[in-house]
Amino acid sequence: MAQRTARAGWFAVLLALLAALLSGSPLAAQETRFGSANMAVELVADGPAQAGAEWMLALRFSPRSEEWHGYWANPGDAGLGMTLDWTLPQGWETGEPLYPVPQRLTVAGLMNHVYKGDYTVLVPLRVPEGADIAAAPPISLYAQYLACTDKVCVPQDAVLRIDPARPASDARFGSWRADIAPLLDSVGQFALSGGRLRVAIPLPRDVALSDPHLFVGNLDLVDYAAPQSFARLGDMLIVEVPLGLGEAPEELQAILSFGGGEGIRFTARAGKVPTGGTPVAAAGGDLPAFWLALLGALAGGLLLNIMPCVFPILSLKALALAKAGGEESAARRDALAYTGGVVLACLALGGLLLTLRAAGEQVGWAFQLQEPWVVVALLVLATAITANLAGAFELPGLVVRGGRGQTSSFATGLLAAFVATPCTGPFMAAAMGAALLLPTAQALALFGALGLGLALPFLLLGFVPALRRILPRPGAWMATFRKLMAVPMGLTALALLWLLWRMGGGAFAIGAATIAAVVTLLLAAMLGGLRGAGSRWAAAGIATFLLIGMGMQYGFVPRAEEASDSIHDPAPFTEQALAEARGAGRPVFVWFTADWCLTCKVNESAAIEREAVRTAFARAGVVTLRGDWTRRDEAITAFLTRQGAAGVPLYLWYPADGAEPRQLPQLLTPDLLAGLPGDGTH
Repeated sequence: MAQRTARAGWFAVLLALLAALLSGSPLAAQETRFGSANMAVELVADGPAQAGAEWMLALRFSPRSEEWHGYWANPGDAGLGMTLDWTLPQGWETGEPLYPVPQRLTVAGLMNHVYKGDYTVLVPLRVPEGADIAAAPPISLYAQYLACTDKVCVPQDAVLRIDPARPASDARFGSWRADIAPLLDSVGQFALSGGRLRVAIPLPRDVALSDPHLFVGNLDLVDYAAPQSFARLGDMLIVEVPLGLGEAPEELQAILSFGGGEGIRFTARAGKVPTGGTPVAAAGGDLPAFWLALLGALAGGLLLNIMPCVFPILSLKALALAKAGGEESAARRDALAYTGGVVLACLALGGLLLTLRAAGEQVGWAFQLQEPWVVVALLVLATAITANLAGAFELPGLVVRGGRGQTSSFATGLLAAFVATPCTGPFMAAAMGAALLLPTAQALALFGALGLGLALPFLLLGFVPALRRILPRPGAWMATFRKLMAVPMGLTALALLWLLWRMGGGAFAIGAATIAAVVTLLLAAMLGGLRGAGSRWAAAGIATFLLIGMGMQYGFVPRAEEASDSIHDPAPFTEQALAEARGAGRPVFVWFTADWCLTCKVNESAAIEREAVRTAFARAGVVTLRGDWTRRDEAITAFLTRQGAAGVPLYLWYPADGAEPRQLPQLLTPDLLAGLPGDGTH
C-alpha cells in the first residue's frame, strides 16, 4: 500500500504541475496551447436552441489511434479530468457533463477510469425564457483534457464554437444519448465504517450484473484499485469498497457498471446501509471456473474422509462398509441409501446457508457450530453414539451391523455429512467460497458435489464387487472393532465439551455434559441397556434434564478471546486494525480460526505456535492479527466472503511493500511461516 501511495503521490505532483500549465485560459486570444492532434474533439448540438428549454450539446472525442484514451470526470489513481470554460450569452447556464459508463485500466498497480475509442460527453445547457435565439451570439468553449497511452500522457486543448440558431448537428446524436449512463430515479444511501464505503443502491433483483464495478465520482474517497464486493438484498444492491484518503462527502455521485458497457448513474446520501445479502457473481457463472469448482467440491468431499475432523465418523462408516460385502443388490441399495443421506444433508445445510445469507444473515460454512445449542445437541448425539458403539444399547436407524436394511445406511449418511461438513480442507475451501458467489442452482450443485465426494468410497464399494472382496468377511471381529471405534467417537464428545467450555464457560459445559449423560442413560433404559430399572432411570433422568436445561439458560456467558492464548500475542482482527498495520508499512500475518475447527487447531499446534515462527516474525516486525470465528461474527464473515472463502481456516500474508496479499495453503508448516518475512517474491 505504501508503494502504491508513493506512486500515486508522484502522479499527483505531476498532474498538479500540468494543471498549473493549463490553468490560464487562452480563450481571449482565440488560440490553443497544445492542440488536439492525439484526441480530436468537436462540439455538436441536438438541433437549434429553444427559449425556456434545455439544449443538449455533445463533445465528441476521437483518438487518432486505438492506443490513446481519454478520462472520466474522476480519472482514478492517475490522469486528469476534463475542464470546460464556456462563454455564454447572458442568462444561459450549463449543467454538469454527462458521461458514458467508463472502463477500468490498471497500469503499474494504479486504477484509471478511461474511455478507449470514440466517446461522447453530453452537456445540458439551460436557455432562459424569452431568449432571442436568432440574435444570440455564438457560444464559445475552451476545452482542456488529457490524452494518454499506457506509456505517455499529452495535454490537449481546443477552442470550439457553435451558433445557437444554426448549430452543427449530427444524425448520431440519438445513439450518443443512448450511450450515456441513465440516471437512477431513486436515491441510494451510503455509510463509512470499518475503513470501507458501504452503498445501498435501489436496483431490481432481475437486473443482470455480469461484471459489476462501482465508479465513485467523489475524488480520492475510495481505494480505486482495491477489490469491491457486491451482494443482493431483495431489490437492493449492497456495495462495499475500501476507503481512500478523501473526506466523507455530504452526497455521493457514482456510476454503477453492470458490465459490457451498461450501467446507471445515481446519487446517494448518508444513511443506514443494511448488512448481509447474497454475494453477486457473473450472471450464469464462468463455466470453466464453475466446472473447476465442481471438481474441487468433489475432491474436497473425498478428502474429508481422511481429515482429522472426520475421523470420528469412520467408526460408523467402517462397519457399514463391512456389512456391504454380502449380496450384490443389497450392497448397491445400501450404497445408494448412504449416498442419498450424505448428499441430502449437504444440500440441506447448503440450502439453509444460502437462505440465511439471502435474508441478510452473515453466516458461512459450518455456521451450525457457531450456535452453542447446536453444539450441545451434537454433544448429546456423540455421547449416545459412543455408548451405542461401546455396546450399551442399539440406536434404531444407526445400527451398522447387518440386518437393518437401507434405513441404517441412510441415517449413517445423514450423520456422517452433518459431522463432517464443518471441516474445510484442500480443494474444498475454494469450492465452498465459490458457492457463496454463484447463482443458487450452481451453488447447490457444488454442495451436492461435496456430498457425493464424501460418499464416493462407500458408493464405489457398493457398485464394484472387486473392491468389496478386499474387505474382511463379517464375523466376530466386528464386535471388537465396533468397541474400538467408540474411542474416537468418545474423543469427539470430549472435543465438543471443550468447545462448549471455550464458548460459554465452565458452568455451561458442565450443564451440557449432564444433559448428554442423562439422555444417554434414558436411551439405555428405554432400549434395554439397563434392565429392570427403566422406569426409575427414566423418571430421574427427565427431572434432571429439565433442571439442568433450565440452569443452562443462566450459565452461558460468551468467553472472550485472549491474546495470551498465543505466543504471538495477536490483536483481534478488524479491518481497521489491518489497515493501520499496512499503513505503517509493516508486514501482517492474519489467521482466521475457530475452536470447533480441528484443521485450524492442528495448524496452530504444528506450525503457528512455534518458537521459530515467533522469532522470525519478531525480527521482521510482523503484526499478527487473529480472527476468532468460533461464535458468529458478521464482520469476519463478510471479510471471508470477500476473500472467496466460505469458512475457516484462512491464512493471509500482507507484505510490507504494500503488494497484494498472499493467501496461504490450508495446511501450514513452520518453515513456510518462518520464511515469509524473507521471501522477496511476496
